[in-house]
Amino acid sequence: MPHDDSPTEALGRVGTKKPRRTVEPTAFTQAITIKLRQPAKLRNLELLLLLLACAVCAGAMVLVQLGALGRIDVPPLVAGTSVLGLALVFHVVLRIVAREADPFVLPIALTLNGLGIAMIYRLDLAEDRTGWGALGIKQMVWTVLAMVIALAVLLVIRNYRVLSRYRYVAMATSIVLLLLPLVPGLGRTGLNARVWIDIGPFSFQPGELGKVTLAIFFAGYLVTARDSLSLMGPKVLGMRFPRPRDLGPILVVWAVAMGVLIFQRDLGTSVLYFGLFLVMIYVGTGRGSWIVLGVGLFVGGALVASTFLSYVQGRFQAWLDPFDQTTYDAVGGSFQLVTGLFGLAAGGLVGTGLGQGRPDTTPLAESDYIIASLGEELGLAGLFAILALYLLFVSRGFRIGFVGQDDFGRMLGVGLASVVALQVFVVVGGVTRVIPLTGLTAPFLAAGGSSLVGTWIIAALLLRLSDGVRDQPRLVIG
Repeated sequence: MPHDDSPTEALGRVGTKKPRRTVEPTAFTQAITIKLRQPAKLRNLELLLLLLACAVCAGAMVLVQLGALGRIDVPPLVAGTSVLGLALVFHVVLRIVAREADPFVLPIALTLNGLGIAMIYRLDLAEDRTGWGALGIKQMVWTVLAMVIALAVLLVIRNYRVLSRYRYVAMATSIVLLLLPLVPGLGRTGLNARVWIDIGPFSFQPGELGKVTLAIFFAGYLVTARDSLSLMGPKVLGMRFPRPRDLGPILVVWAVAMGVLIFQRDLGTSVLYFGLFLVMIYVGTGRGSWIVLGVGLFVGGALVASTFLSYVQGRFQAWLDPFDQTTYDAVGGSFQLVTGLFGLAAGGLVGTGLGQGRPDTTPLAESDYIIASLGEELGLAGLFAILALYLLFVSRGFRIGFVGQDDFGRMLGVGLASVVALQVFVVVGGVTRVIPLTGLTAPFLAAGGSSLVGTWIIAALLLRLSDGVRDQPRLVIG
């Protein structure tokens, strides 16, 4: 017969629990926990920064209206919410398809783009441009289109490594894009340079996409040819120089850059393309001799061009002696440079305030000279803040390249970041008279759909590259 427990014994047995076995966390389980938590932290940080960027962009628009109109005009603000809303949609897409992407790239791009829209809108008010003729409205439309294209790139390219298979396709695409403005009936000449093509009522600058495809080609090519470019060749004064047969790539790129300078009369694009190649070949090989050869070739070509080409000669003359009366009054002379310098000087340390300066007195203040426009109304402090955003964007691009686990990803990340860095240097250097004025536009800031589309594609590729390092134990934010 079963033994009946007393109430005391039963209660004692019920209250007594069998001790459970505890399992000490291993390195593997800790790594899994980090992998699960880290993406959420990255995206939450990105959301916080995006909200801050939205506040900065909206605040800039409001300050422009208060400074220029003395009141708040609601319709432009409502139109601007389309850009901010799409940025939040971009963030949601990243949470789904690129959960470990860099959290700083998107907020920085939005902040710079929003400040550019605010300044272009301010120039619209000064020039009394309204409706669809307003450049600010066009810039918003182009921004939305550029962000949609960037989203498409992010969704289509799930594995960036496949781009290395199409390096020669990228090369052919780059050549086609460079030659399009020279096609009769398609290309047009604008302000001396022949860099635009007309497609119906729209105009586009194909070179802005060419810099992306060139970065893809250079990355793929240098991965395959790096050993022969870096290990072979004679030593001269302790520096190893390449063999004559290895000089082919640099000579081809130099010829392309000189062709852009001569036939398209575009000094800025020529400097950008050749500078991109030099940076990438130096990073890929680690040989300073490539830089010495490249700089020597380009400087020699530029000096020859300045002697025989009036366009280049005028740029150098305006740079060396901008306050000469003859240079100042000449067509395409130094008037733009001088007025931009006076605008920067008028801004001082803290600026005149958004909507309260006179940036519209400088020609092309919304495109080539938007840096001078922002410097006048935001001052040296505001300009330094903008340059700090550029510096952070470029540094994130370099970091994405350096932490990559494959050679192609590292080269592509460095190349894309170098495109933005070189373009900012050329633009700011030209406006501040450090180097001759070239005609390039500031990434994200300046008016123009071509530049916006190209730069947003760069941002999308950097996001995809940063998500591609997911195989590492963790992605350090700092």
